[in-house]
Amino acid sequence: MILDADCHISSHKIDDLAMTADELVEQMDRAGVDKAIVWLKPPYDKNIAPENRAIYEATQKYPDRLLGFGWANPRLGKESTHATIKQCFEEYGFHGIKFNGAQDDYLIDEFAMPFIEQAATYDKPLAFHIGADFYENTHPYRLGRIAARLPETKLIMIHMGGAGTPPLHLSAIETAAQHSNISLIGSAIPERMILDAVKALGSERLCFGSDMPYFYMHVQLAVYRALLRDYAATDVDKVLGGNMASLLGI
Repeated sequence: MILDADCHISSHKIDDLAMTADELVEQMDRAGVDKAIVWLKPPYDKNIAPENRAIYEATQKYPDRLLGFGWANPRLGKESTHATIKQCFEEYGFHGIKFNGAQDDYLIDEFAMPFIEQAATYDKPLAFHIGADFYENTHPYRLGRIAARLPETKLIMIHMGGAGTPPLHLSAIETAAQHSNISLIGSAIPERMILDAVKALGSERLCFGSDMPYFYMHVQLAVYRALLRDYAATDVDKVLGGNMASLLGI
């Protein structure tokens, strides 16, 4: 099974890059991708409620293809964020929640901690944008602090310190090595650093992700296959879908 662990969709064409669920599934079919994790593409007005709803509706339309994650923005206020997390898990039944301290401007291990702790009570994976684009807010070491506080919670490090230059991949790999509850998604980062993560951590800790629509799904999948050409088929299967499937319990 090929599972793309990093895809953004929108309720409608909010900009030229935005992709609807129907368009994503069409791209999945062309790329030979069986399933995809979907979360919202942040709207410019920060109105995430309709976009979280669109994720839910997409998973209802394509239950065998799309795996929904919610999005929580602590900057929208305490009551709103607590309600969003509750709705995402209890009403929408999402597989997890994503926090993006770069897009929404907050320190993930300080300002967002009350909401992260709330989300952790649902015993589902929590995903974090960890990148060099706003490294003060989303440095890998900050996720390491969260992992130490919540050692039983499954944490997903999206971009493994990429999404900007210079990438923080060494810190990302070091952090993951110290905390077994962290898994990496190697998206929006140079391919050499993806291979470095596999060499350092083994094939069990890294997951394929394209960061669609910012990057082309079929191209990123081809990159992964080329990178892993000297690895055993069992290792390739883990990275391209098995690891994330196991993490989600599907």
